[in-house]
Amino acid sequence: MATYSAQYLSETRQIVEQLEPAKLEKMAELLFEIRERGGRLFFLGVGGSAANASHAVNDFRKIAGFECYAPTDNVSELTARTNDEGWASVFVEWLRGSHLRKDDAVFVFSVGGGNLEKNVSPNLVSALHYAKEVGSAILGVVGRDGGYTATVADACCVIPTVNPGTVTPHSEAFQGVVWHLLVSHPKLKIEQTKWESTVQKG
Repeated sequence: MATYSAQYLSETRQIVEQLEPAKLEKMAELLFEIRERGGRLFFLGVGGSAANASHAVNDFRKIAGFECYAPTDNVSELTARTNDEGWASVFVEWLRGSHLRKDDAVFVFSVGGGNLEKNVSPNLVSALHYAKEVGSAILGVVGRDGGYTATVADACCVIPTVNPGTVTPHSEAFQGVVWHLLVSHPKLKIEQTKWESTVQKG
């Protein structure tokens, strides 16, 4: 009998084989255009995806030269808005306060992608409605069917479901795979990462 580790790694290989390079290239091209016009990136995510959003902000700023932010990094504002206005509106109000404009982009990390009918991440749906009103670009890395994000995104990577029992861990893990691919893409990378820039001797 195969071990769980072998099963999980087999699922990971299946996902890699099903990802579409053309969609990832489209994301890189769109991001290049956003940076060229001076647009900002706003990463949205909840739970593990919020942690990924924070990490991605670091990489896109430091390696790819973007001005970018994650609302969930500001704990004081996030909790104040949740307490005073409700969880469903925290992201859209944060984007309004940041004066989101058409040159900017909203980049979603999510397992479900937002679905009002199922009450899944309504905060993402509200934020994306606003982004569409403003005319900002929308990107996403999402799981399952991608929910509302995949429906409205200008460029989106939906992580294939190879096992319904491991949708969340694979979706959140591959968010990292995709954003690292993007910041190391020759079209976007402008700064060397530490280890690659260090000459190893001996």
